[in-house]
Amino acid sequence: MLLSLALLLAACAAPPAAIDAVAAAPAGAKPQSGFVTVQGTHFMLDGRQYRYAGANFWYGAYLAAADGIGDRARLRAELDQLKAAGIDNLRVLAMSEASGFKRAVRPAFMAAPGQYDESLLQGLDYLLVEMGKRDMKAVLYLNNFWQWSGGMSQYVAWATGEPLSDPDASGDWNGFMQHSARFYALPKAQAIYRDAIRSVIGRTNGISGVAYADDPTVMSWQLANEPRPGSQDGGRANIAAYDNWIDETAGYIHRLAPKQLVSTGSEGAMGSIGDLDLFLQAHKSPNVDYLTFHLWPSNWSWIDHKDPAARLESGLKSSLDYIDRHIDAAGRLGKPIVLSEFGLNRDGGSYDPGSGTIARDRFYRAIYQRLLQRMQAGDAIAGSNFWAWGGRGRSANADFMWKAGDPFTGDPPQEAQGLFSVFDSDASTLGIVADHAKAVHALPR
Repeated sequence: MLLSLALLLAACAAPPAAIDAVAAAPAGAKPQSGFVTVQGTHFMLDGRQYRYAGANFWYGAYLAAADGIGDRARLRAELDQLKAAGIDNLRVLAMSEASGFKRAVRPAFMAAPGQYDESLLQGLDYLLVEMGKRDMKAVLYLNNFWQWSGGMSQYVAWATGEPLSDPDASGDWNGFMQHSARFYALPKAQAIYRDAIRSVIGRTNGISGVAYADDPTVMSWQLANEPRPGSQDGGRANIAAYDNWIDETAGYIHRLAPKQLVSTGSEGAMGSIGDLDLFLQAHKSPNVDYLTFHLWPSNWSWIDHKDPAARLESGLKSSLDYIDRHIDAAGRLGKPIVLSEFGLNRDGGSYDPGSGTIARDRFYRAIYQRLLQRMQAGDAIAGSNFWAWGGRGRSANADFMWKAGDPFTGDPPQEAQGLFSVFDSDASTLGIVADHAKAVHALPR
């Protein structure tokens, strides 16, 4: 491999010694770069084209919170490990809502409308400072269509006083999706949401003294994780409200943070009732700077959850076609696009960090190869974030499900811990990630 695995795994050898909350910059750190901008179908950074290999790190602010919630020594070590692998872009949850959902993360950024957990906001402060020292860029998402962080259904419950419908208890995912999609057209829900947006984007970092809106560490604000107009059956009725919500909310964020980019956090066609044209329609707004899409072949039954090797090649064919269609569509729209989530199960559907990753590694190689080819051709693809960085997190539970107080992994609480996580010990996968990052960074700029 092009990058020594010894370097990649060095951060795993032993926990770093405790240091002051405001740690010194890592040895050999370069001056921090400026704001990421958009020029046509490309990102630009300090006058040069910016392409990236990134990771999802949804729990970054949680891990960066003070003792009792987070683990700052682990955070610093894992940021060093990611940086050593060439990962320079992290996609992070920046708002969660307290709820009664069975599988929601606890604690939450927002305890009730207008009431925010300062310890988690300070965790976000700390994360941004540590990322800035390593010249990493953050994509921060401000809501969630799904229940694992409270999300849109919780806003609906706050706005209407109606009880939550928990899909992890009822199994009614279509009903849940339609309930979440009511969020877009409820003025009271939008008022609560905009207060949350202001509370984060309008914040001044308590460690650095830099206003979030003036921090070049923040590349982009995302409206939500995987917003969609609703279920496959009922979502079309919500399309007008959904498109209007995207346009107006993105414009609102731009007014608060004019130096930073705005994206939706969409899955692409699969998050748009399976319709690529609806996906493009929602992203035509001049307030949306670039497109995003996600790739989940085992969730979409292209590859078998329990045996990813069984239908891997046919699933890869469908996956690569999905990638190409979205890159082509972004080119037609004249905006960059990012594959901001993709992942696959471990061999045999295991959650155990010691299990194999042969099928996953084949999947990662193929996805990265196609992205690199399209970048080399000058196409609209600008970067990727694999799902997800699990780092040192390990589940101690027999069912691998997360409980409050457990270590965080890349898998959110509604999923088994280890389902899609790339752990710090996954040497072969990390080598593939590092090789791709090096190849991306070597492209002409």
